[in-house]
Amino acid sequence: MGKAAREQLSRTLNEHLNTTHETFQLLDQTPASSLDKVSWNEIGQLIESLSKASITRMATIGHNGHILQGAFWVFRAGTVGMLWTGETPEVKALEENMATYFNTLQGFLLLAHGSSVGAGPTLLSSIHASVKQVVDCSFMLLKESVSAYGSRSKDQKLSIPQLVGTVWDACSALKKTPATNITAIGRAMTQVAVSMKDVLREMEELKPASSDPVDEALDETSIQPEGEPHESDDSCGGDLGNDLSPEEIKIAQVAINVVSGTVAVIKELIRSITGLLKQENSDNSSDFVNSLEGLLKLCQGIGQQIDELGACLYPPQEVPAMKAASEKMSSILDEMQVELENHKGSSEAFLKACTDLRNWLRQLESELVCSSATDLVPQMEKLLLSS
Repeated sequence: MGKAAREQLSRTLNEHLNTTHETFQLLDQTPASSLDKVSWNEIGQLIESLSKASITRMATIGHNGHILQGAFWVFRAGTVGMLWTGETPEVKALEENMATYFNTLQGFLLLAHGSSVGAGPTLLSSIHASVKQVVDCSFMLLKESVSAYGSRSKDQKLSIPQLVGTVWDACSALKKTPATNITAIGRAMTQVAVSMKDVLREMEELKPASSDPVDEALDETSIQPEGEPHESDDSCGGDLGNDLSPEEIKIAQVAINVVSGTVAVIKELIRSITGLLKQENSDNSSDFVNSLEGLLKLCQGIGQQIDELGACLYPPQEVPAMKAASEKMSSILDEMQVELENHKGSSEAFLKACTDLRNWLRQLESELVCSSATDLVPQMEKLLLSS
């Protein structure tokens, strides 16, 4: 009986999974701009009403049955939970619960598709990722629930509450899904700034080479606690190659200022675009969103140059690569400023941050030129000696 019932439930589940998967594929399509946009608030309100009806329906099936109760617990964005309790229920009751669960999930997917009206690539990606997490966790929960039907395995019974928690977390994350293109793009820009801060932190860990390695070794020996073993060469391998010459330290210090200045530019850019919300809701919103996406790509491009700059600081420093990165950053900064000025969104703070960054880039290029000239001296001496 248990095996046959489980097979029947499995067939029913597969039908629901296939249908839901087809509905989910709607999110890969851009909805027509003529459609009415659904807000996340509307999604939360509708799912909340559906969840209350679902909970009421599940409660009528019996509180003492070993029963899979599918119910949507909502906290403004939508939350799914499935509970096990009591004795083994009838297959029909479980199928009804499963149908209720999937009907609500399907409705959620259609609403999520409606919320993507007018969404640019960044916002669309955020919505897709949030919804996919809910769908994937729901699938895992339902599959495990069917697999555990009639089972006496304690492990399976314990896995259900854990999967419920996973679905709950995924649905809780829905409230963090950006509702506008500006918010989505602003968050993506923030991630670029966070990555830059990571590079900055690594740069600040670079240290100058010791002027007298023998004295440094004696100092380290003098503070070594008696009886404790000295660290092997392998244990400090992470510091190998991090010691910079005085000339390299100068370049590193200016590069640190460049990265810090770039972070300041990104921060002011985010503040500037958040003041342009009215333009997103205007008749030419499509052009505006495309422009914002362009600004995001410029931010990501300058972030790549920061990564390159950070990698080139380790000795031996790659001066030509740093020059190229600096030139690209200057070019991107010009494009960024022009793009924002087209929307009359440049603030005084943003313009000042751009000016400061340009000054740091010029100073970096100056240090790199000096470094190149210094490197030429020993090369010329070698040529003279060889001739």
